[in-house]
Amino acid sequence: MSTSPDTGLHSPTPTRHAPPPPPSRLSRIPWWLVILCSLGLLLVATGLASEQYRAIFNAVGSGLSVTIRVTIIAFAASLVLGTMLALGLVSVSRWLAEGLKAYVEIMRGVPMIVLLYYIAFATGPALIDGYSSLFHAAIAAGLMPQLTIRDFSFEWRAIFALTLAYSAFIAEIMRGGIQSIHIGQWEAAQALGLSRFKTMRFVILPQAFKTMTPPLGNDLVSMLKDSSLVSVLGIADITQNGKTYTASTFLFFQTYTVVAFFYLVMTIGLTLLVRRLEKRMKRNEQRVD
Repeated sequence: MSTSPDTGLHSPTPTRHAPPPPPSRLSRIPWWLVILCSLGLLLVATGLASEQYRAIFNAVGSGLSVTIRVTIIAFAASLVLGTMLALGLVSVSRWLAEGLKAYVEIMRGVPMIVLLYYIAFATGPALIDGYSSLFHAAIAAGLMPQLTIRDFSFEWRAIFALTLAYSAFIAEIMRGGIQSIHIGQWEAAQALGLSRFKTMRFVILPQAFKTMTPPLGNDLVSMLKDSSLVSVLGIADITQNGKTYTASTFLFFQTYTVVAFFYLVMTIGLTLLVRRLEKRMKRNEQRVD
């Protein structure tokens, strides 16, 4: 107890609380991941022991390369297009920003499966017809190749649709990341004589990338799952191969369990990779501070 010099009353001495104990190693184990890995290993062991499951794994797994290829190409193209859209959204030109905002809202408002159908059966043929009409003279002279709708495969139409859709989501993520940087960074770069382009490239985007990493990772996982929609176009991905296999065997439970297993392995793996990258970036930021 301590005495107050003004009133002579006793004031309670503040108690010091001991710091909480560090979490135990057992409490840091991601038990949800342990459970899922155990179930996955059980399914793989069952598949190796069962001839029926081995056939399902082979049939479904043959579409794994298509799923991965569509996802990687579409996401890379979406990053490029989304970055260009984001730079336009924060442009000083109001008309450019408003026009791109309309594009972003349209792409975000149309369901993915509707966009796939629209690109595959409406926009795709229209692009080929426009190419043939625009370059008719050059095509007739043999200077340019004659293209038909069959030259624009369904796989590339699906990649085109995924790129258009996800570039809008990525543009909004990047716009938010760019605008989250304090205006003082812009002012400091301008005081150093940097142009707007160099300021964006060397000052703003590297800082904004830290806040954009988690949502971009989520978009990659979402695109991987949405790539299953390309099966409606007959593309032989994991989902389409599972659908084809069940049409001849009627093994719906076993086949779609394997299909779900493939997607879970890929999505959980990507999620863990994004979290690891995020933690590493935070550690590097703390070291700099």
